[in-house]
Amino acid sequence: MPRISYLDFSADDPERAASFYNKVFGWQINKWDGPLEYWEIKTGEPNELGIDGGLSKRDRIGQWTTPFLNVSSIDEYTPKIETSGGKIIESKTAIPGIGYTLLFKDTECNLIGLFEENKDAK
Repeated sequence: MPRISYLDFSADDPERAASFYNKVFGWQINKWDGPLEYWEIKTGEPNELGIDGGLSKRDRIGQWTTPFLNVSSIDEYTPKIETSGGKIIESKTAIPGIGYTLLFKDTECNLIGLFEENKDAK
């Protein structure tokens, strides 16, 4: 059963947002050393309840906080989403060396992401 793996926050000014969350909640936020402009958010220790997150620059109106679900295969879930009344917003996209993502809206227009880990993604 897919579980929420992380929350992806978006911001007009990621560095300002990172400073805010650090000051308010003490979250450790570091710029990711990967192929995309992204900040990793550590909200606590691995043995504590909760999940971590990420922060990216907002690139469209209406982009807010998006939960991502870990799945074994995005290709397996895409037809399930569509036949159940969901709408694919951003089709399967590679994050080189990390995996794949997909964004969809559920029947209530909530934006949700899928993440498939795959080190061979190109």
